[in-house]
Amino acid sequence: MNLVKEWRLLIRREFSNYGIGIFQRDLLAALTVAAVALPLALAFGVASGVDAAAGLVTAVVAGILIGALSGAPYQISGPTGAMAAVLVVLASRYGLQGMWVAGLIAGAILVVLGIFRLGRVVALIPAPVISGFTSGIALIIAFGQIDNALGISTPPAENVVAKLTYYATNGIDPNLNALALTLLVIVIMLLWPRLRFSQRIPGSLVSILVATAIVLLAGLDVPSIGAIPRSIILNNRLSPSGIPWSELRNLVIPAMSIAALGAIESLLCGAVGGNMTGIRLHNSVELVAQGIGNMVIPFFGGVPATAAIARTSVNIKSGGVTRLTSILHGVILLLVALLFAPAIGRIPLAALAGVLMVTAWRMNEWSAIHFYFGKRLKHAMAAFLITLAATVFLDLTQAIIIGFGISTLIFMSQISDLNISRQPVDVERLEKKGQPFIHPEHTIGVYYLSGPLFFAASRKLLDEVEAQDQPGARLILSMRGVPMIDATGIEVLREMWHRQQKGGGDLLLAGLQPRVENLLQRSGFLDEISAQHVFWSADEAIRSLGAVLTPIDNAPIAEDSIDSTLVIMPHEDRANQQI
Repeated sequence: MNLVKEWRLLIRREFSNYGIGIFQRDLLAALTVAAVALPLALAFGVASGVDAAAGLVTAVVAGILIGALSGAPYQISGPTGAMAAVLVVLASRYGLQGMWVAGLIAGAILVVLGIFRLGRVVALIPAPVISGFTSGIALIIAFGQIDNALGISTPPAENVVAKLTYYATNGIDPNLNALALTLLVIVIMLLWPRLRFSQRIPGSLVSILVATAIVLLAGLDVPSIGAIPRSIILNNRLSPSGIPWSELRNLVIPAMSIAALGAIESLLCGAVGGNMTGIRLHNSVELVAQGIGNMVIPFFGGVPATAAIARTSVNIKSGGVTRLTSILHGVILLLVALLFAPAIGRIPLAALAGVLMVTAWRMNEWSAIHFYFGKRLKHAMAAFLITLAATVFLDLTQAIIIGFGISTLIFMSQISDLNISRQPVDVERLEKKGQPFIHPEHTIGVYYLSGPLFFAASRKLLDEVEAQDQPGARLILSMRGVPMIDATGIEVLREMWHRQQKGGGDLLLAGLQPRVENLLQRSGFLDEISAQHVFWSADEAIRSLGAVLTPIDNAPIAEDSIDSTLVIMPHEDRANQQI
């Protein structure tokens, strides 16, 4: 279906029974979401290496534009901690204009991903990898707020190690008032959820109000946010004249990082929202919405945005029904910026540092981490730790590639690690069925295969066959447990076929799955061996061999004249009359 038509259908269904009652629910939810989003928008704007105003503008534009175009009614987009961790490095390396250009390119990439419906690719990233770079991002955010927490200012650093090295080399002279405010905000945010009325007012907003009130009443000398422009379009924004044309080639990789993170966060957020509401996120529509939003935001002076799980969850729990909640929350934030800009400018940076540190702690997927380490899942633990380290010491793009590569290697190792055992063929059973005696010089090797027959496992099968059977043997491959086969697997089967034919033996296939049979047919292998060598079950294949072999002088056959059966991870379906 055309994406525009798909979006129109979503809107039609969403607002088919809209009325004043639903509007009231959307408005109340929007007020709650705005209360949660305000302090986070300010904090993430600062954490991105820009300023609080940029975070606020991002929340407004993303809430209105991306919310209107979204692939689900519950998605709330804006600046996020994960994106801030990427942007702060990008801003320090290429400047704000470079960051905005990278965001613009990332938006175009997201649109392409949506148009070609490539959102499913995100699902291929393993959970331990996602958990690993989420925890790595949390560490980057926490360490990135040390300056604000201590009330000091140091040169921008590209990673955690560079920041810590600077502290160790130059020393620290903290502002104790700022440090006290940071600790106060952390304490309030940690204790706030225990209060009965905490669900109505977010602890982040309360802690910032308390900290700001203390600064104003006590006249403390601590760094603050500074002037907030009463405008949706900031003076400091992307402009054609400021585009660093010479750096465009270098900005492609950072743009891919932003696009990858935007897609991952948005689709994961949609999955969470879908589980909570039962309404499925239309992935392709969502990616296009995120892409369009991120192509527009730089021209307002904002930072790249993505769907936010925390704000989306608040929206759902607050009773939001349609995408109007996201739009209204953006309008409310705009009104706050226009009406209360001077008051917002007095908020101490130390208070935002406290909010971000608690947010960073809560970002970690603790249940998943406890599961990996509590159950001692070594492969998951390795993927998690390697991705975490790569995120902290390198960058997000490299972390995703490294984590995905490690997980892929581990997965291939797991599914290609075949357990091999032997099981004798039931000769008496064949005789009782009236099968002719098989000549003692002829042997039959029956191999039960289970698992994908792909490049990592195929050669092992060939090695086992060559070790157990001579080329003159009759081989039967029972492949009912093989869900897929690749080009290497097909070449191994062809090599086995030629080996047996040259040696005077034979190769029969049994129990082919439709997907495997279709690929073997397309490759021409089934035509090469002919239909007489393909059977529904291993039992039929064995009977066919017994029927064509001629007994000599009616001599009885010894039990060991038929080879033992090689079983590779056996779980053959005995209900299908398999031996």
